[in-house]
Amino acid sequence: MLKNVPRILSPDLMKVLMEMGHGDEIVVADGNFPCYTHNERVIRLDGNGGNDVLEAIISMLPLDSYVDENVILMSVLPGDNVETPIWNDYKETLNIYEGENAKIGFLDRFSFYERAKKAYAIVATSEDALYANIILKKGVIK
Repeated sequence: MLKNVPRILSPDLMKVLMEMGHGDEIVVADGNFPCYTHNERVIRLDGNGGNDVLEAIISMLPLDSYVDENVILMSVLPGDNVETPIWNDYKETLNIYEGENAKIGFLDRFSFYERAKKAYAIVATSEDALYANIILKKGVIK
């Protein structure tokens, strides 16, 4: 047992976070995201919501301060009448841990999928909110 490690972080996820280097990206995926189609390194955190997983990860993972966008959300498809209150939860969590260093951008669905293919890993959650997928770009500890 270790101190100050969020209980939600599995040993596999901790290993991945430690292996990641500056500029590597990790996806926190909602329950609808086709994880295994888009990346070979998938860490399952079934039973957990997106914001809880985001909070556990962002409490340990510094965001890249050298890029214009270090957090990427999947934008809502035109004509898809969907509310995205989880984005507010994400923004609050990011603000707590990263403040103004959290720079949020958006990608359309298929561009997001392409970026997920290049990510270091995807974390599969049981989040049931739509458009709750988020990419984090790892930075350095200053």
